[in-house]
Amino acid sequence: MPRKSADDRKAEIVATALRLADELGPDRLTTQAVADAVGLTQPAIFRHFPTKQALWQAVAEVITERMTNAWQGALAKEREPDRQLVALVLVQFRQIEANPAIPAILHSHELQTENSDLRQSFRVLMTRFQGLLQAELTRARDTGRVRSDLVPEDAAVLLISLIQGMALRWSLGDRSFPLATEGERLLDAQMRLFRGAPDGEPSS
Repeated sequence: MPRKSADDRKAEIVATALRLADELGPDRLTTQAVADAVGLTQPAIFRHFPTKQALWQAVAEVITERMTNAWQGALAKEREPDRQLVALVLVQFRQIEANPAIPAILHSHELQTENSDLRQSFRVLMTRFQGLLQAELTRARDTGRVRSDLVPEDAAVLLISLIQGMALRWSLGDRSFPLATEGERLLDAQMRLFRGAPDGEPSS
């Protein structure tokens, strides 16, 4: 079997770290566990990633790339802004379902306390997602697709809270229900509230 290139080996290490972060939990993941799973020695891991923090940063870059590509794909189709909004949230549910370690990594206090670069990477990522939601909410309000008194910044926070709450419930419930399906059901309820008439006006 031909020897793997450095890039291929690094990709394998990162993919293994992401998988083990789900199986073991990000705070319990060690470079020795990654080395054992890949079939390398621990020093060999450090030849590709000089520190554990560097390995986590590479994991963050993979998560960022996957999410960014998913968001871009969701927005690539021409839809009304409220439909674009729904597509963005649903694709986020699907990303979490396909990569179940993501919520644990994003919300690992210990991991992010020890790695300020990782914390900043995820802060930038989620700020970008919130900005996309706000942009679609603003367009939806301005085109009459949602209620005229809706505040896009607050509505975006509500949607992110919905995603995070559903992801937590899914994780604590041992993934006993399809996240994207249940998320879509509750998102539909939230969107009905967004589309409702402003306070003091009759519903159409």
